Amino acid sequence: MTAGTTTARVIAIDGPGGSGKSTVAKLVAERTGLPYLDTGAMYRAITFGVLQRGIEPTDWAAIDDALPDIQFDLGIGTVVVDGVDATQAIRGAEVTAHVSAVSANPTVRSALVDLQRKWIANTGAGVLEGRDIGTVVVPDAPLKVFVTASVRERARRRSLESGEDIDAVEADLLRRDKADSERTASPLHAADDAVTVDTTGVEIEQVVEQIVALALERELI
Repeated sequence: MTAGTTTARVIAIDGPGGSGKSTVAKLVAERTGLPYLDTGAMYRAITFGVLQRGIEPTDWAAIDDALPDIQFDLGIGTVVVDGVDATQAIRGAEVTAHVSAVSANPTVRSALVDLQRKWIANTGAGVLEGRDIGTVVVPDAPLKVFVTASVRERARRRSLESGEDIDAVEADLLRRDKADSERTASPLHAADDAVTVDTTGVEIEQVVEQIVALALERELI
C-alpha cells in the first residue's frame, strides 16, 4: 500500500475534541462489525511517555530522540505505555493539556500515520477516528465523516465527564481547536469530500444510524 492509498473498507471519522466522534466511531464499529482504531489514544500515549520522561512537550528535538523508545499498546479499552497501564492517565488533565503540542511535532505525526496505515493494511477494513484520518491518513477512504458540535455543547459534554467548570473546559477546547487547526503538520479540518455531521442537540443513535446508512450505500458492509 503506497502512502495514503487504500482499497480497504475504511470509514474515516474526524472532528474536534468533545464533538462525540469517539462515541460515534465505537458504535459505528459495533454496528458494522468493522475493527476500530482510536488514533487520538495513540497521540495521548506518546504524550504520556514524553511527560513520564520529564521532556518539555514543545522540545521537539528531545521528543524525536525519545520517540523510538516509547512503546505503547492499545488493547480493548486499555492503553499500556512502557509497560504501565495508562488507560486513565492518558485522558487526564496533564496529558490533555499537552497533547496538542506533542501532536504538532511532524516526526510524531509521521511515525503514527505510518502505524495507522500499517494497521489498515493488516485489517483490510476499519473505523478510524481522529483529526486527520480523511485528510492525511486515508485521503481516498470511501467514506469520510467530519463530526462537529458547537463549542458550548462540546464543553458541556466534557464538563459532565470530568466535573470541571464548563467555562474553563470551553476555554481549553477553544485553545486546542486553534492549536490543532493552525499546526503545520496535518491541521484539523474537514476533507473536501467529507460528510459533515453536527451533533449539537442530536441523539448519538441518530448520528450512528446516518453513518451506517452511508456505509451501506457505499457497500462498505
